[in-house]
Amino acid sequence: MLAEAQKSAGRSIPLLVASAYFMENLDGTVIVSALPTMARSFHVTVADMSLGVSAYLMALAVLIPASGWFVDRYGVRRIFTLAIAGFTLASIACAASQNLHMFTLARLLQGAAGALMVPVGRLAVLRSTPKQDLIDAIATITWPGLAAPVLGPPLGGFIVEHASWHWIFLLNLPLGIAALLWARRILPPEEDAGGVFLAPPRPFDWPGFVLASTACVSVMAGMEWIGQGHNLAIGGVLLAIGVLAGVGAYVHGTRGNRPLLDPWALRLPTFATAVFSGTWFRASASSLPFLLPLLLQVGLGYNAFHSGLLVLMLFAGNLAMKPLTTPILHRFPFRTILLVNGSLTAAMFPACAFIGSGTPIALSAVILFAAGAARSMQFTAYNTIAFADVPEDRMNASNTLFNTMVQLAMGMGIALGTLALRLATSWSGHTGNPQLWDFRIALFLMGGFCLFSLVELLGLRKDAGDVVRVRESARA
Repeated sequence: MLAEAQKSAGRSIPLLVASAYFMENLDGTVIVSALPTMARSFHVTVADMSLGVSAYLMALAVLIPASGWFVDRYGVRRIFTLAIAGFTLASIACAASQNLHMFTLARLLQGAAGALMVPVGRLAVLRSTPKQDLIDAIATITWPGLAAPVLGPPLGGFIVEHASWHWIFLLNLPLGIAALLWARRILPPEEDAGGVFLAPPRPFDWPGFVLASTACVSVMAGMEWIGQGHNLAIGGVLLAIGVLAGVGAYVHGTRGNRPLLDPWALRLPTFATAVFSGTWFRASASSLPFLLPLLLQVGLGYNAFHSGLLVLMLFAGNLAMKPLTTPILHRFPFRTILLVNGSLTAAMFPACAFIGSGTPIALSAVILFAAGAARSMQFTAYNTIAFADVPEDRMNASNTLFNTMVQLAMGMGIALGTLALRLATSWSGHTGNPQLWDFRIALFLMGGFCLFSLVELLGLRKDAGDVVRVRESARA
């Protein structure tokens, strides 16, 4: 009976985490279709609204390094349920915002809760899943997060057209309550005899936290500052501070006693590739759901709902790829998949750039469908190979580092997309909102960046990550 209950929980936990991942990413992207409407409501430009998006991702990147420490001290169940509750309450604050400054603050609070929600949930999955089942579990928790960024725009467009943008955030109220009740039901309590701590609490690594936070905030703020068209010198200084703080965090991690961010797993080629190549890929790929709806609405004049319906084809590609992802990962080496599929993803950027008012709807749908499928495959491959060779006793620290880099990459993606758009408008001499060709140039730039991210994969061994493919090999 106990074994059956554990088996059932093992199946339910990935689904729970997938639901939380979906809610977090839906909230992060559902506002894309509403940005023009929100910009008018707040009396700012569309480009200025990227601050609210970046603030959310910045808070995630800053606080994720602390998630491992909180789990060690209080346990998965406590932190996960607390994060869901905080995320839901912050969503209500977003809906009540009256200007961009209030909205940005609410998004920071929402990101702080999200920093504990998904990484802690992912850790629960990693701890409860055998290596041979890792591909299936990672695929389960990955695809809802990929679906949300493309399901968000049409949903946001529908809400904007038929209600008001405030309801975008109020949607999280029933979702959050349901996730909270589900989590309390299936996650087992983790308490010691004292009922508070799982283990003797280790000191919080303040130097590591300050260095890691400074690195994340400075890099993202520098890119956002430059992308917003502000003083380039200040943006350059912020980027330099971020790089120096990042180097300091790495050195501290190699020398400290149980540091907040432990870089030990970077000595594993599979993990290092997933972190470095994966970070640059995510940064470029994350700009597509941001740039594409703006191209359709601002560049081509679509309304929010019709733009969202077309972007929905990205979701269809994600969804269609889901049943194929696991067999492909078992059948082909990770290196081959990442190189071939990554190149296809890069090619989707210029393909999307040439969608115009005269492009047949069917052709536009095919392009977006292919882009969604390619992104889904690549993200799942990176997420799986990252933990292929990580031993169990290093899983918590490796998960914390990996999630920090994932969120940093997503924040960089919005900032890079904004920067590419600013560069395009500067070259074309346009003032105010960007024009059609500005969006096309920006998509070309991000496609080139996506292709650049694949260079590191050339040095990956052909058998890298085969340990998680052993189950399928044994069947053959």
